[in-house]
Amino acid sequence: MLGAALVARFVSWVGGRITRRIDETYQQSDALVRSEVTKHRHSVAQVITWVVITFVYIIATLKVFDYLALPIGSLVAPATVLGAALGFGAQRIVQDILAGFFIITERQYGFGDTVQISVTGASADAVGTVEDVTLRVTKLRNAAGEVITVPNGQINKAVNLSKDWARAVVDVPIPVTADIAEVNDILHEVGVAAFEDEKLNELLLDEPTVMGVESLEVDQVSVRMVARTLPGKQFQVGRELRVRVALALRRRGMTVNPQLDTSTPIHGIEAVQ
Repeated sequence: MLGAALVARFVSWVGGRITRRIDETYQQSDALVRSEVTKHRHSVAQVITWVVITFVYIIATLKVFDYLALPIGSLVAPATVLGAALGFGAQRIVQDILAGFFIITERQYGFGDTVQISVTGASADAVGTVEDVTLRVTKLRNAAGEVITVPNGQINKAVNLSKDWARAVVDVPIPVTADIAEVNDILHEVGVAAFEDEKLNELLLDEPTVMGVESLEVDQVSVRMVARTLPGKQFQVGRELRVRVALALRRRGMTVNPQLDTSTPIHGIEAVQ
């Protein structure tokens, strides 16, 4: 038992050392975001560590039975009865492990990804940054700093917000009396200036574009502006674009619709794989 505890601690230490080295390699590089290979390697290292520790404890348990001269063969019948009694509970564990296996092998998401997970029985989706992925659970940390643990078998849908590239979407609500053509010109100028800015240029994959009128209502018109960004950087780019748009409209004497209900979100951000 002592040997199993020492081996498990050693495996955990080796796994932690490998993941730290992966993180240090990323931090010392010039990359602004983690590559898909780096995220996958980090997740695989965590999973392998978890699996090895589990096998160590299973082997240690069998060795203890052998040392105590307990015939394992005679335990088959009681184990069958116990297994039937615990079958309904154990099937959920098996479901979690199988789901976790496919999450890792299919590279649905990995360490450092920003994901939105739909959980069975939950009224709201779990949104956050992946901090840990094992064959049984996925751990997220949301914007409030809370850690959310989701069993892999309970995941209905996983939306990866930082896969390969993302898109920042800014919807600008303006009064119906505003000149749409002038607003489009202002947004285009903002996009050109943002792409030429050294700080934002590192996060943008191409120049932001104006899509035009997205929605038309009784008292307002919504004009949409989109920008392709590095994975996970759509939120930062979206905030910066909103500031630039607000300042540009103010300089031209324009404002967003003052009659708009403040409880209604006026901007949206979405990411695509």
